[in-house]
Amino acid sequence: MSRTQSHPAGAGEQQGDEVRAEPQSDSASETLSRDEVFETLSNRRRRFVLHHLQDADESAPLSEIAEQVAAWENDSTVDAVSSSERKTVYTSLQQFHLPKMDEIGVVSYDSREGTVALTEAATDLDIYLEVVDSYDIPWSFYYVGLSAIGSVMVALSAVGVEPFAAVPFSGWTVFVLTTLTVSAVAHYLRTRRMRLGSDSQPPEVRQ
Repeated sequence: MSRTQSHPAGAGEQQGDEVRAEPQSDSASETLSRDEVFETLSNRRRRFVLHHLQDADESAPLSEIAEQVAAWENDSTVDAVSSSERKTVYTSLQQFHLPKMDEIGVVSYDSREGTVALTEAATDLDIYLEVVDSYDIPWSFYYVGLSAIGSVMVALSAVGVEPFAAVPFSGWTVFVLTTLTVSAVAHYLRTRRMRLGSDSQPPEVRQ
């Protein structure tokens, strides 16, 4: 079930993703503020960097990251990326994105050695994307709507309003609880699939 609404991404980036980040420990929340996390993740290129670092055991050379990010951005493979595409990404990461991510504390960037590593705070973050079609709704709205409709049906059955009264109160209750349970399981499975670092490709590329 795909449930997202289009949200602005970083300048020059594609739109259509909402980024969710949940600190999993006190150390992460003390080091990285929510605003800093969302500022970092609002840019697709930075999300690709984080995904590659998580998939590469949390550290990698800048040249390798630039090649892989360029491949993802151009819907290609590392071997097929052109030198100009690679150089564009390399320069952007070297001069802007990585220094900013290092300043915030998401990565540790050694400009002399040309290496990048995730910080301890970044590895403690549970980061996932909720990609939603423009004609769909977010999961939060879906649950609110489902709960409201279910409550109305149960109430109408309880007071004897037809045709809802044809189904016993207990029947409607079981129906609503089952629907919520199935929806929650589907949401959980999709959220696991959309986490950064959960696969060899970023969630946005796998869509």
